[in-house]
Amino acid sequence: MKEKIDSKTRRARPSSAISRTVAGAGLPPAGSGKNLKPASADADSTRKAGLSCVKRLPSYLQLLRVLQAEGHEHVSGTVLASVHNLEPVIVRKDLAITGIIGTPRIGFRVNELIAAIERFLGWDNQTKAILVGTGNLGAALLGYRGFDNFGLQIVAAFDSDPKKIGTWVHGCKVQSVEHLAGFVRRGRVLLGVLTVPAEFAQPTAERMIAAGIRGIWNFTPVKLQVPADVVTQKEDLAEGLAVLSHRMHHVSRSAPIFNPAAADRLSKV
Repeated sequence: MKEKIDSKTRRARPSSAISRTVAGAGLPPAGSGKNLKPASADADSTRKAGLSCVKRLPSYLQLLRVLQAEGHEHVSGTVLASVHNLEPVIVRKDLAITGIIGTPRIGFRVNELIAAIERFLGWDNQTKAILVGTGNLGAALLGYRGFDNFGLQIVAAFDSDPKKIGTWVHGCKVQSVEHLAGFVRRGRVLLGVLTVPAEFAQPTAERMIAAGIRGIWNFTPVKLQVPADVVTQKEDLAEGLAVLSHRMHHVSRSAPIFNPAAADRLSKV
């Protein structure tokens, strides 16, 4: 019999560590440098975990790293649950897929749980990746140093614009896409980040796949057509903005109207 969760059950309160932890906004594709699959198990374990579970793991991991830095040896499911405002039973089910089981009244060992989550996501090994398209978004991703925490290393950047080829972006020299295939094969790179304009997305993806790329992190609005043995993860910024705008609109309709004059008077009291 499935365990039922009472929606009226009291939620856990965030700790001071949680308030300093920023939940991940986007997930790098789970994978190691070898096969782009979770390191702890086969694809069946990922299906059992569920996409929502996999998406929550990075947030747990960020909090765990904060707790580790503060010297904590154990963490309870209740504390981890406050990251997503969940019931502790959901957290325990999420973490069980990594192979780690907590101890009653003690919780989980922080170091062991960090290692288990990293191993399950394939972040315990560095994954080499290339980036194609060094416009504003591509340049921003090249400058993001947080990827190191997720086992991702962007080792090369490519573009078709003659004005960009040969320039340096955040310490990475931009190469011509004509050199992409040779670089991928020599370096045995399996992961590619796609940040080109929409009209170039499909042909660029095909070029990447022909070179040997087997996983594409797609930041374009295009739904790529790829072979069955190629994994893609689409990050559509427009979809995220639409959700945010919709939620803001409904919140603003129910929130009190802000009165600048009244606020100014109160500030002088």
